[in-house]
Amino acid sequence: MNEQNDKQLQMIRMNQIKKVYGTDKVKVEALKGFDLLVKRGEFISLMGPSGSGKSTLLNIIGCLDTPSDGEYFLEEERVDRLHHTKLAEIRNKKIGFVFQNFNLLPYATALENVELPMIFSGIKYKERRKRARELLEEVGLGGRVDHKPTELSGGEMQRVAIARALINNPSIILADEPTGNLDSKSGEEIVSILERLWHKGHTILIVTHNQEISTRTGRILRLKDGMLEQSV
Repeated sequence: MNEQNDKQLQMIRMNQIKKVYGTDKVKVEALKGFDLLVKRGEFISLMGPSGSGKSTLLNIIGCLDTPSDGEYFLEEERVDRLHHTKLAEIRNKKIGFVFQNFNLLPYATALENVELPMIFSGIKYKERRKRARELLEEVGLGGRVDHKPTELSGGEMQRVAIARALINNPSIILADEPTGNLDSKSGEEIVSILERLWHKGHTILIVTHNQEISTRTGRILRLKDGMLEQSV
């Protein structure tokens, strides 16, 4: 494979990424400098003990934070030094987020929650409603579109969150402990949905403490003390 084709397969390329918090007197090195390559269509689990740097790395990948040093390329666009308004645009268009606590608007219906990113993108009403309905059907909630989060189970709320993450057809889906607040049956359903999305060609990175979930992904990244310790 030539270099140009290899670059086209790259979703994420990080070179010597570091993140330091604090002041000159008190500094905390959350990430201590490592390289990372994620290719299109990969399903990767990110594991490590508390304080290992998982959340920091996920925030940088998701353009919610920027590294203190190093280079970060997303689809060959260098994003680590972009202005916050440009980062917000990239988050909305290229990254789909699934959080442990769902992060749904409590007063909005499932349909309204899913279509929200398309509102920010300026998509017309009929188009975004149609797309939101299709995605809710895809995750098995076609009959719950008018229900608010308080009327849904934890597993159903996480399905809404996955549908919302997909609404703008993102380049990558970032899932932060998506089964952490769910019972085992609901958790299994969520992992199965993510697996189906992977087999359809989506690029997914999931933070998890669950060893069983990690074995179902294509690759496991392990962080320890701010360093990438192992990639299998």
